[in-house]
Amino acid sequence: MPGWSAPFLRCASAGKRGGLKRMEMLKAAGSRKVVGTKQVLRGIKAGTVSRVYVCNDADTFIYQQVVRAAEEAGVPCVRVASMKELGMICGVSVPAAAAGLLR
Repeated sequence: MPGWSAPFLRCASAGKRGGLKRMEMLKAAGSRKVVGTKQVLRGIKAGTVSRVYVCNDADTFIYQQVVRAAEEAGVPCVRVASMKELGMICGVSVPAAAAGLLR
């Protein structure tokens, strides 16, 4: 995709094999998840996040910031189609650019 840098290619897509399982893990996590870019970045830095979900339609700067932090920490990253979808899966009434499963 034009305009996207290399980190875009380093996240697994939720649409690939096993993608539904990954999304179900997030849905079933209950209170063992964080929602929002700031919370996800804090969790990655603290080492409390085991998997990161980031949206394709998030702002490029936010997307790259989350993906780079996840890569540096060795945390798997999963791409989600839309912010609205991620927000619904996480049980919040607003779109979410990123979410993370807690260890």
